[in-house]
Amino acid sequence: LAAGQITVVVRPDDAPLAAELDRLKIPSDARIVNPQPERGMFSSIVCAANWGGWKSEITDWAIVLGDQPHLKTETLRQLINFHAYNVGAICQPMTGGKVGHPAILSSPAWAELKLSGAATLKDFLKLATVPRVQCPVNDSGLLLDMDSPEDYKRLQSC
Repeated sequence: LAAGQITVVVRPDDAPLAAELDRLKIPSDARIVNPQPERGMFSSIVCAANWGGWKSEITDWAIVLGDQPHLKTETLRQLINFHAYNVGAICQPMTGGKVGHPAILSSPAWAELKLSGAATLKDFLKLATVPRVQCPVNDSGLLLDMDSPEDYKRLQSC
């Protein structure tokens, strides 16, 4: 997999995260600062949609969450290939009858996101005028996420 551009949305003045991104060699110009992170994950996604640093050749965006450590690379590959046959749509993986993340948004969906009045990504995806399609995958990692230190401890054994 080769992404045309990778960015990370960060809280302002988060020194430990900045140090880790430095260690991973994520350049500072690939970091989008969310001035109001207390508004939640969707505010970070809207910040990314409105960021002026995207390369002009980017036509599709994958919203990949940092709290899904068990997501398989093959799942992302399947989703990208599926999206190639569903140009213009919002593509999401589906496993065990549940739709999850990452989501791949086409340019029309990304443009709609910039002006969205939705409160959450889930609401945006439901209300978007762009078609939404699900890619069947076999990846139980889609159903796991880390929202607390307890989740982290539990998922270390998976």
